[in-house]
Parts: sequence; structure tokens; C-alpha cells
Amino acid sequence: MSAKSAISEMSKRTTITLPDSIFDDLELWADSEGRPTANLAAFLVELAVKQRFPGKYQQPQMETGK
Repeated sequence: MSAKSAISEMSKRTTITLPDSIFDDLELWADSEGRPTANLAAFLVELAVKQRFPGKYQQPQMETGK
């Protein structure tokens, strides 16, 4: 498998349509965190999918400090 095909399997692109007010607030949120709007949208979609299908995605293990 080439490096290019390995990368394409790791992430996909999609297009979404949002109401103006939702996009405006998403943009404000992203700007307040110093990140691109698309990056925040991708993070939020990923988070929602992982919450919807919790058995499919392992939660990161937190260190207890012991």
C-alpha cells in the first residue's frame, strides 16, 4: 500500500450545509479557540459519532498517577 492510499483511508472529506446562525456561532467559537471553522466542525462531528456509537470507539485511558 502506498503512503498516499494509507492517508486517504485515515480521513474523508464531506460537505455540510448549516443555517446561517449556526455557522456564525460555529465561526465565533472557532475564532475564540484560534482554530479554523472546519477543524472545529470536524471535531464536533467526530465527538458526536463517538458518543452515538460508544462500543465501537475505545475511550482513552486516563492515568491515575499511582
